[in-house]
Amino acid sequence: MIVQGRGGRKPRIAMVSANAYPVMGGVETHVREVAPRIATAGFDVTILTTDLTGTLPARDEVGGVPIIRVHAGPRDRDYYWAPEVYGTIGREKWDLVHCQGYHTFVAPLAMTASTRNHIPFVVSLHSGGHDSAARNRMRTVQHLVLRPLFRRAARLIAVSDWEAHHFAAELHLATGRFTVIPNGAELGRLAEPPLAGEPATDSPLIVSVGRLERYKGHQRVICAMPRLLEIDPGARLRIVGAGPYESELRRAARESGVGERIEIGPIDPADRAGMGALLSRANVVVAMSEYESQGIAVIEALGLRRRVIVAETAALREFARAGVARGIPLESTPVQLAEAIHEELHGPRRPAYAPPTWDDCAAQLERLYAEVLAS
Repeated sequence: MIVQGRGGRKPRIAMVSANAYPVMGGVETHVREVAPRIATAGFDVTILTTDLTGTLPARDEVGGVPIIRVHAGPRDRDYYWAPEVYGTIGREKWDLVHCQGYHTFVAPLAMTASTRNHIPFVVSLHSGGHDSAARNRMRTVQHLVLRPLFRRAARLIAVSDWEAHHFAAELHLATGRFTVIPNGAELGRLAEPPLAGEPATDSPLIVSVGRLERYKGHQRVICAMPRLLEIDPGARLRIVGAGPYESELRRAARESGVGERIEIGPIDPADRAGMGALLSRANVVVAMSEYESQGIAVIEALGLRRRVIVAETAALREFARAGVARGIPLESTPVQLAEAIHEELHGPRRPAYAPPTWDDCAAQLERLYAEVLAS
């Protein structure tokens, strides 16, 4: 049941994100998937976002949902200083503001404007890691600076139990302030049936998915390849992603002596069928990341019944504890990682895993909106 907005109309929701389609990433995919579903359910949703380039239309739509874009700068930084966010929140008659992410100036501007205009707001954390040690230290300071605004939120939304407990401790807030709503993962419905079975193991394919940054751990899988090829001579490694660490990964591949068995490169984020087809062919998917708030690539691989190895870090350890993936210490040696891959290749299957869907995600957000509006 949807609570009515002012004057008996549909509740007006401002979904605020630093970026939105055509920019694509984890948060942007979330917004693109849930906003049209929530609108179909009877909410009047508008996406409020920014444009660093100055080339995108100020008014647009995606999936039938209106988009308002405001200028942000500086163009060569990721601060996203966008004072028009504050003004837009104040001018429009919103019933609820949903901040998607908190890492830039966009979220605090939206939260402050909501507070000043007595509009309830919720925050989806969408936390992530970073290669910069200085940037990671600053995150703790950022959390403390934002804590007064987080405390005013009607609800804080985490994508995993781990993220909820981590931020409850970091922000010194009760866990009851957090609601866990996982992102959806629906590659299974895009894979062709023949690809969704057990691939042949005479030339096993190992896949590591994620932005090409050091903390994602792709280099750990590269270092394991020489030993893996000793015990599984046909093995191949496919690293899927783009990012600033690409040259280092290519250098590591060359210096490993088995570079001809390693392929590095992205798949277009919009090509979900292509990603589904690749993961369906994988014999083992490896995620050796230092930080994941949920682990979408792991969820998608498990949804396709792939064998998965995860580092026992952050939210990834939840898959190991549930018994659906094999967990190993982050600092495992290349030999230990190679032997874990070999054992996973030839060992028994683990229990099936039913991934959350975007319909599930949107439905939970709809219920949360209704609860906040009713209160």
